[in-house]
Amino acid sequence: MTTATETPALRGSARERHVSAYAELSKLVQAAGLLKRRYAYYWTLMLGTVAAFAAIWVGFALLGDSWYQLLLAAALAVVLAQFGFIGHEGSHRQIFASHRWNEWTGRVISGLFTGLSYSWWMRKHTRHHLNPNKEGADPDIGPGVLAFSPVAYHQRGPVGRWFANRQGWFFFPLLLLEGIALHVHSIQNILRRERLEHRWVEILFITVRLGGYLAALFIVLPPGKAIAFFGVQMGLFGLLLGGAFAPNHKGMPIVPASMKIDFLRRQVLMSRNIKGGPVIDLAMGGLNYQVEHHLFPSMPRPNLRRVQPIVREFCERHGVTYTETSLAGSYKIVVQYLNDVGLKARDPFECPLTAQYRT
Repeated sequence: MTTATETPALRGSARERHVSAYAELSKLVQAAGLLKRRYAYYWTLMLGTVAAFAAIWVGFALLGDSWYQLLLAAALAVVLAQFGFIGHEGSHRQIFASHRWNEWTGRVISGLFTGLSYSWWMRKHTRHHLNPNKEGADPDIGPGVLAFSPVAYHQRGPVGRWFANRQGWFFFPLLLLEGIALHVHSIQNILRRERLEHRWVEILFITVRLGGYLAALFIVLPPGKAIAFFGVQMGLFGLLLGGAFAPNHKGMPIVPASMKIDFLRRQVLMSRNIKGGPVIDLAMGGLNYQVEHHLFPSMPRPNLRRVQPIVREFCERHGVTYTETSLAGSYKIVVQYLNDVGLKARDPFECPLTAQYRT
């Protein structure tokens, strides 16, 4: 009887401590002024990216029928990946104080510049942030080409299991197809019958962007070179964008569908930071500070680097595991984890997450 009556109180006490811990961290961050908008940074970034986009198409028109166009295809992929990051930041309200300005910045950049559906991305990515790496809740580890847990592995047929046994080695080749997959999902989303805000705006944006893109390729280039341009651009775009998002959670603890975790630990324990300097910051669009981004999703990109020491020291003081590794090291972990799902069918809950909650 005593144990039964004390257990809820103990659980309530632990929950209150966890909530107050995040509140304490938030006060530290706010006092440091790190949630303030960085308008000059974002206007410079957006105008510079638009200028690079325009310069590539001017160069495309001037160069004409040439295999050197493949260099411009690679450059276009890099610029489009940067647009992808900016659209992501708009969806998180990192750019402007106004929700409407952020929303329409994200929608215009996603639709007119990258050819992707803002509403589809917003819905999917919001679910991910609410429950990172949680089975049945995070769409990024849901059923698909890759199996992220032994449960998903055992639900597959013989062919699916054969692939899952080797899926780590297929990971990077699959990223080359990620650009195509993003566009397919976007088109499927805006054509569904379910209610969609600003559906016709997104249809217009994506039709103009993708239709104009393909028309330009086949008007200026012969079919073979047009297809090669498209392949290089799409493949590299998928590799850059997918390669920036993948290292942040893949290979981190998988959360059982029935487990409830406080916000601080939910975001920190399932996220991984990537070490590096300004080049990594630019190449990953600030997503290399994944722990900080998940804790403060509306924080402007340039402030993530500045808040990192505060968050890391806070986690160490409160005994919360803070994970950081190199880019190469993160990819090694991802490949090994994906192969382990199939080859060893290990229990994904035997991890630091469980160990911390047992203590």
